[in-house]
Amino acid sequence: MQDLFASQQTSGYQPLAARMRPRDLTEYVGQQHLLGAGKSLSQVADRGALHSMILWGPPGVGKTTLARLLSQATDANFINLSAVMSGVKDIRAAVEQARQVKLQSGRNSLLFVDEVHRFNKSQQDAFLPYVEDGTFIFIGATTENPAFELNNALMSRARVYVLKSLQEDDLLALLQRTLTDAERGLGHLHLQIADEVAKLLVKAADGDARRLLNILEIASDLAQDQDGHLSLTLVAEVLQTSPKRYDKGGDIFYDQISAFHKSVRGSDPNASLYWLARMLDSGCDPLYIARRILAIASEDIGNADPRALQVATNAWLAFERLGPAEGNRAIAHAAVYCACAPKSNAVHLAFKAAMELVQNEPDYEVPDHLRNAPTKLAKTMGHGAEYRYAHNEDQAFAAGECYLPPELADIELYQPSNRGLEGKIADKLCTLRQLNKDSSVKRYK
Repeated sequence: MQDLFASQQTSGYQPLAARMRPRDLTEYVGQQHLLGAGKSLSQVADRGALHSMILWGPPGVGKTTLARLLSQATDANFINLSAVMSGVKDIRAAVEQARQVKLQSGRNSLLFVDEVHRFNKSQQDAFLPYVEDGTFIFIGATTENPAFELNNALMSRARVYVLKSLQEDDLLALLQRTLTDAERGLGHLHLQIADEVAKLLVKAADGDARRLLNILEIASDLAQDQDGHLSLTLVAEVLQTSPKRYDKGGDIFYDQISAFHKSVRGSDPNASLYWLARMLDSGCDPLYIARRILAIASEDIGNADPRALQVATNAWLAFERLGPAEGNRAIAHAAVYCACAPKSNAVHLAFKAAMELVQNEPDYEVPDHLRNAPTKLAKTMGHGAEYRYAHNEDQAFAAGECYLPPELADIELYQPSNRGLEGKIADKLCTLRQLNKDSSVKRYK
């Protein structure tokens, strides 16, 4: 098994991002909440007390590099696996390598597993005995929430550290170092770059160091034909072919759809449009958003404005008929309407309460007056007897009637708000309750 980093060192060409990989922790940018003076991982490096851990964070923030530098700082043998390309056979080979290193030199080994969330349960379980007996120190890197993607057994043996997207100052420092480093970076090109261009590059990187260096490398190649001048026009041309950071089905995806839903629920059309545009610009399926708006119309608006459900449904249908160019506008129409609509989750809460009620209570019999009576036998058994046909009653309301089993006669699941149309519904129900109270004809005495 050959370390990918070691093989790159001997290859004839390395991408800029690989060349600029920090050589020690002093060159590492970002993650000061973990590596600042007195912080947890800086103490690990200072004391040489390495322990198993999970590094959780978005792409390009330095998870692999940090693991390698911690290994270097603690003089541990570094073994690198990728969950995308490895299996149980590779895990066994890593175990054997760790044992041989321990036997021959007495050094500990650090097993680093990139994208550990891609290993299935049995593959993750394969690490447990060797983590337990100290064969190696385990560090897994993941872009996904480990609480959802990793086994509890593995999680209990490793501490989770959250890595954050790099800040603009971090990326600017990396950019400056790359432009001035003649040995590993682009210093030998003597590139000319204005502050506004540097800020554009950093903004486009979106917290991802690897993305920043990849964009810079492409731009630097083009700049050599323009006397080393990195112009706004040139960088903008490069950015047109550089996809935004977005992980369909991953944490970034769910964070953005969560922000969108909460913005609509919070009645902020501006934020709703912003998150909608962010997701569409990054390649999210518009129909997924349309389905979410439809759910919002029912869950968060409900009877406060029943038209919201119709608007959301029509937006979905419009997209299917028109396609993205015009259909996306229909989805935006629905998002803004739902954001501005009065809000009520009363129906959502009532339905939830009804489901809990039927799960926790016995299966009460249907009262005789509500039963169907299609046959003479059913009628002789009293089915449908004394049922009061509402349309024959004053105001089409049978005051004093009850449509629940007697055991649940007094329960009220739906508690309408006073917002929008639901306020009028609340007034209507209050009037009907009073009619029931005043009626001399009551179903259950």
